[in-house]
Amino acid sequence: MIEHEHPAHHHQTDGLPFEVLVPGVFVLVLAGGYVLLAARARRRNAQAGWSRWHTGWFLAGCGLLAAGLLPPLAPWAHGDFRGHMLQHLLIGMYAPLALVLGAPVTLLLRNLPAEQGRRATGLVLSRPVHMLVNPVAALVLSVGTLVLLYFTPLYNAMSASTWLHWQLHAHFLLAGCLFAYVIAGPDPAPARPGVPARLVVLGAAIAAHAVISQLMYGGFGINIHAPVEQVQRGAEIMYYGGDIAELLLAVALVATWRPQHTARRTRELRRRSDAAQPAAP
Repeated sequence: MIEHEHPAHHHQTDGLPFEVLVPGVFVLVLAGGYVLLAARARRRNAQAGWSRWHTGWFLAGCGLLAAGLLPPLAPWAHGDFRGHMLQHLLIGMYAPLALVLGAPVTLLLRNLPAEQGRRATGLVLSRPVHMLVNPVAALVLSVGTLVLLYFTPLYNAMSASTWLHWQLHAHFLLAGCLFAYVIAGPDPAPARPGVPARLVVLGAAIAAHAVISQLMYGGFGINIHAPVEQVQRGAEIMYYGGDIAELLLAVALVATWRPQHTARRTRELRRRSDAAQPAAP
């Protein structure tokens, strides 16, 4: 159902400085922390160093995230469904891919002391993470949210709730990072399936986005309180912008696929995890 009315603004004008400050500080801390860790990794191991490509990708991801969270896009997204959809693409698809290509997990492990590194490696290889870092689980968390958001009253509730609005931003970012990490991340994963299986899951994501955007364009089953024209333009942004993001993800999958290198890094993770286990009495 599409109602011919503008959605309620998420925030009042006098709250805008706070809404600029919080995401702005978050992005700056994220980028600054990564740069400091990268510099430390270079100092600790001048021979291995740290890839400037990884650093460039991560900083690009921070830039995309800032573009999605800060003006001029953020205020527009509060009152226009087209802006909301563009914001969703930046926060949930484009920024996560660039952030993941920065290999932040590997960088963090390189900077941790030996004992803490072994514990972190054990956490990465733990059963709960093993269950979460699964292409199907990542697909459900990513696409399932879109179904709940646009085919239930959730989007309209989000339009009236600042807290829910930011929770959805956080979910889109985390779910997008998880999906990009599972499909094409250069960081080692505990049980990442082969390329054919990941391509199948990526194809399912492309099909799901296409179906959702087409249903949205036709107004079938959706529950969005916004003018029809805005909803249709938003559906087009999802359709074409999502296709480009998923094409980039497929390219990243092929570019980061190095079977021997990946297997070696996974074996090293397992050796560290075994070393972190307490000895039997």
